[in-house]
Amino acid sequence: MLPDIEIARAAPKRPMPEVAAKIGIPETALIPYGREIAKIDRAFLDAIEPRAEGRLILVTAITPTPAGEGKTTTTVGLGDGLSRIGKRAAICIREASLGPNFGMKGGAAGGGRAQVVPMEAMNLHFTGDFHAVTAAHNLLAAMIENHLYWGNALDLDPRRVRWRRVIDMNDRALRDIVTGLGGVANGAPRQTGFDITAASEVMACLCLARDLADLEVRLGRIVIGERADRSPVTCAELKAAGAMAVLLRDALQPNLVQTIEHTPAFVHGGPFANIAHGCSSVIATRAALRLADYVVTEAGFGADLGAEKFFDIKCRSAGLLPAAAVIVATVRALKMQGGTALADLGREDVAALSRGCANLGRHIANTRGFGVPVVVAINAFESDTEAEIAALVDYAAHQGCRAVLCRHWAEGGAGAEDLAREVVRLAEGPGGFAPLYPDEMGLFEKIEEVAKRIYHADAVIAEASLRDQLATWEAQGFGALPVCVAKTQYSFSTDPKRRGAPNGHSVTLREVRLSAGAGFVVAICGEILTMPGLPRAPAAERIGLTAAGEVEGLF
Repeated sequence: MLPDIEIARAAPKRPMPEVAAKIGIPETALIPYGREIAKIDRAFLDAIEPRAEGRLILVTAITPTPAGEGKTTTTVGLGDGLSRIGKRAAICIREASLGPNFGMKGGAAGGGRAQVVPMEAMNLHFTGDFHAVTAAHNLLAAMIENHLYWGNALDLDPRRVRWRRVIDMNDRALRDIVTGLGGVANGAPRQTGFDITAASEVMACLCLARDLADLEVRLGRIVIGERADRSPVTCAELKAAGAMAVLLRDALQPNLVQTIEHTPAFVHGGPFANIAHGCSSVIATRAALRLADYVVTEAGFGADLGAEKFFDIKCRSAGLLPAAAVIVATVRALKMQGGTALADLGREDVAALSRGCANLGRHIANTRGFGVPVVVAINAFESDTEAEIAALVDYAAHQGCRAVLCRHWAEGGAGAEDLAREVVRLAEGPGGFAPLYPDEMGLFEKIEEVAKRIYHADAVIAEASLRDQLATWEAQGFGALPVCVAKTQYSFSTDPKRRGAPNGHSVTLREVRLSAGAGFVVAICGEILTMPGLPRAPAAERIGLTAAGEVEGLF
């Protein structure tokens, strides 16, 4: 097999009007961004709103490991597989953040023969949506500083300004900074910091908004800080929401591209799933559901993070009803969950696989707890042995669901046809989706519900000040919001080294943030950071241009 980037470059691409026509989008509704990318016009989105919806399929995964799971690759492969068996299919995935691309993991458009193209454009600036989010977020930060400088008519307490800045890059030096140095003309010194753009509340607002009007309302609800009496100050009071919406107007229009096999692919929005809600945009998902019979989407990281937030935040907010869920697992990753070292994953080890399957079993049970039928997709590697695959299939059967061997990485959609047929079978059966907790449950109790039922923790440890803050928000009318737990993606616990399916652990609540515009409360647990740093040898060291001006090293 060629490297992913060479496969993507060599893949013949069809004109965007031809790809769009497969799901009934006319050429007049496309706004071209070059030859291979288009945005979809708002007027067309409004026109299809009354249509009936297709079936929504969520692709999630076991707890991630350095061995790799292949969630996006499986999302693409399943979409192509559904197309091959005669279904009108589309996929919805998130846009890639530059931070991880140049940091640890490289690009994020699938792999092998199950990729979304153009891969290079998607992993770099794409249509500029991330830059628009960054600009809108930082415009609000600038307007806050300007308001304080010119007399502070809203009585905003400078000590209680909660709005930080963002940049779409991993840069640990920006986590905590001081602004306003240099004298009176530069404002008053104040401690603040940067988050990565994917963690921005503006990104979450963009991804959860139904239309431009809803987006501006959400932006206006953003709480930027508090007065001395602890009453909230909003973006609307600062009169910033309109200008922010202007910057985000084009970014709100979904992006359409194609897979290597020409299945239409909506790639829109990019919130992280460990520090945000981790799903592609509502506006793209709703459009796809009105245009396709089957829509395959993904939620970031393992099912304890991405799937839980997909169900409890995105589906709750947008009124979505998922028809089935696919949990992606690999023999390699499950062996690693069972204790096999990364260097030894090429050797057969059925015992380690069997131990690691406890991680898969918990994800199956958790996902079923939302009333959604489940199938396991075994993303095949050449090193997998027949005994290991048989053990995995047998384990899933004992959990009451099928595990389907998939070879989409090597074979494209043909390698995912069996998975597609099982997904259709499940999706056409009865459904009973329900979120994990009711709106009226208290905020701290919601955090406990997620920790105990999804992470299998014994308790949530929180200082009195954090409980008091949650109680204050409830008194201010924010108690009905869902919670967005931010924690490590590498474990059910808050300790990234605890693999498998740990029990008897506690979750320590470190900080809470109100995202009133997005419509959730963020609970930051353990040592998770909202601004990542670069590793010792970042991917950026391997990325460059060839003599012909082509990108190399991106993936």
